[in-house]
Amino acid sequence: MKKKKLHTNFKTAVAFVNAYSTPIPADVLLKLYAYYKIANENFDNPGSKTPLINAFKANALIQAKNMNGEEAMKSYINLVNSELK
Repeated sequence: MKKKKLHTNFKTAVAFVNAYSTPIPADVLLKLYAYYKIANENFDNPGSKTPLINAFKANALIQAKNMNGEEAMKSYINLVNSELK
C-alpha cells in the first residue's frame, strides 16, 4: 500500500472508530489504542486517572512494541475492518 493511501485509510479508520456508537470490546479497544499511539509516534505514558486502566494500556503498548508506524497503521485498519465493520 502506498504511503499516502495508507495515511488516508488510517485517518478514515480512526474517524470510523471515533463515530462508532456501539460499545467496542475492551480487548479490541486496547489493541486500537496501542496501534494508534505507535502510528502517531506518541510515546507518552497512559494518562488515565485509574491505575488499572493505565496498566492495561501499558501492557497493550508492550505487546505491540516491535511495530513501526506503518505496521501499526495497517494493523489498526485491519482490526477495524475485521472487528467493527
